[in-house]
This record gives sequence, C-alpha cells and structure tokens, in this order.
Amino acid sequence: MSDGGADSPRRFLLDTMLGKLATYLRMCGYDAAYTLDEGIEDDDEILDRLHSSGRTLLTRSHALADRAPAVVLLQSRDIEDQLRELAAAGLDLSLAEKPARCGVCNAPVERVGIDERTPEYAPDPSDVDVWRCVDCGQHFWQGSHWDDVAETLAALSDRPS
Repeated sequence: MSDGGADSPRRFLLDTMLGKLATYLRMCGYDAAYTLDEGIEDDDEILDRLHSSGRTLLTRSHALADRAPAVVLLQSRDIEDQLRELAAAGLDLSLAEKPARCGVCNAPVERVGIDERTPEYAPDPSDVDVWRCVDCGQHFWQGSHWDDVAETLAALSDRPS
C-alpha cells in the first residue's frame, strides 16, 4: 500500500461494505470517507469520487478493485480480520492520542473549552477532555468505547491472520 510520501497522511475512501471499518480508521486518526455517508453507492460514482479526491480505495469488491487506481482489496467480512489485513499491508492501527476525526461524519474535531456546555450525553469538559465535530456537532471523549476499540486493536497481534 502506497502512503503518498512520508509527510502525507493516508486518506481513504471506503466502499459501502466497510462502514464499521471507517469508524475504526477515524479513531486511529485517518481521514476515512465512507461512500454511504456521501450518498454514493454506484461503482462509477465511487470511482469518480476516488479520482477527484486522490484517496486510496478500501473495498471487498474485486470488480471495483480492478478499476481503481489506488486500492486495497480486503478479503474478510469480519472487522477484526479486516483490521488485521490493513495492519499486514503496513497501516499503523493504533489509537490517536486524541480524537482527530469525527467517528460519525469524518470531519475534523476540536477540543471543547472547559467552560463550554456539552449535551446531556457528554461529560463535563472541566472533568474530562471532550471534542466536538466541526461539522455535525457530535461530541467525543475517551470513555468506554475508546477503551473497547483500544482493546480490539491491541488484540490484533494476539491472533494469527
């Protein structure tokens, strides 16, 4: 898998079969656009988006992979096995120190000030670091979901591919 150069962050476009994988990649700090988030399902539309964005396509579709200029073809349906495949292809799958991308819509997130109000579902930013998506307004913090993802990623090296 080509990374676009040492200083260039990897940017991905995930096809319709890989929505859960998009969330994991976003939590690792990757710019991971998901075609269904963008209302794109047709292969030709996916390829148009791919060409215009300069991203690497992640797909399970052989037919789509054969037509894409930059692609990683995944074999597994299982999320942990997909993550293992990406790690084997050289992708660093460790959680970012702090959230960088929205797990819902992939936009950047910003830290919420300690004196700012948060929704009922989010902790008080004076107690816990909280981030907010600049596009959709979703709030994030390193809670139990973060710990679950960290555990899943840590276990990748424990099971053989």
